[in-house]
Amino acid sequence: MGTAEKKDKKKHFRDIAEAVIIALILALLIRAFIIQAFKIPSGSMEDTLLIGDHIIVSKFAYGLQVPQPAVIKVLGASVPFFETRLVTSWGEVKRGDVIVFRFPGDRSKDYIKRVVGLPGDKVELKNKAIYINNEKWEDHWGVNKGGLFGEESDRNTNFGPYTVPEGSVFAMGDNRDRSFDSRYWGPVPIRDIKGKAIIIYWSWNKDNHWVRFDRIGKIIH
Repeated sequence: MGTAEKKDKKKHFRDIAEAVIIALILALLIRAFIIQAFKIPSGSMEDTLLIGDHIIVSKFAYGLQVPQPAVIKVLGASVPFFETRLVTSWGEVKRGDVIVFRFPGDRSKDYIKRVVGLPGDKVELKNKAIYINNEKWEDHWGVNKGGLFGEESDRNTNFGPYTVPEGSVFAMGDNRDRSFDSRYWGPVPIRDIKGKAIIIYWSWNKDNHWVRFDRIGKIIH
C-alpha cells in the first residue's frame, strides 16, 4: 500500500470518527434541551398512558433548560456531569398538562404525572373528587381502579386541604387509586420539570407481545 493510499485511508477513518462524534454531541444536545423519548414503566397514568407506551417530551414547552453542575452514578461511581434546570421563559405550566420531572425523592429517576394544582392553589380530595380552591375540578382524565399497592389508602379517598407552595405544582397520576404522587411525597418544583409529554410514537403490549398500532401517533392530552 502506497503512502498516498495510507493517508487517504487515515483521512477516511478520521472523517468517520469526526462524523460519529458530532452526531453524538448533537444527539446529547437535542436530548438535553429540545426533545427526549421516554418509556412508560407503570400503570399510574392509565388510561391516558399504558405500560409500554413510548412518548416524546418537548423540553422547550415552558422555557429554557439551563445546564448546571451535577453528579451522576456510573457503575456505582460518582461522576461529575450536568443536569438541566427549567427557566420558564415562555409558555405556562397549566392544570391538566402531563409533565415529566425529576422525582423529588430520587433525582436520578424521572416521573410522569398530570398537573393538578398550580402555585398557591388549595388542593383537596373529597370522596375521590378533586377540589381546587374549594371548587370541584372537572377531571376528564382520572380513573379509580381501587387500591394503591393492593390496599385502599385514605389519601386515595380524602386528602388535604393542601396549599401548593410558590414555585411548585401538585401532580397526580390519572390512575388515581394506584399512583404514588404528590399526595405522598409532596409538590414538584417547577425548575425540575423536564418537559411536557406531547405524543406517543410507539406502543408495545408485553402481555400480547404485539404492537398497539392504534396508539401510535396519539397526541397526549
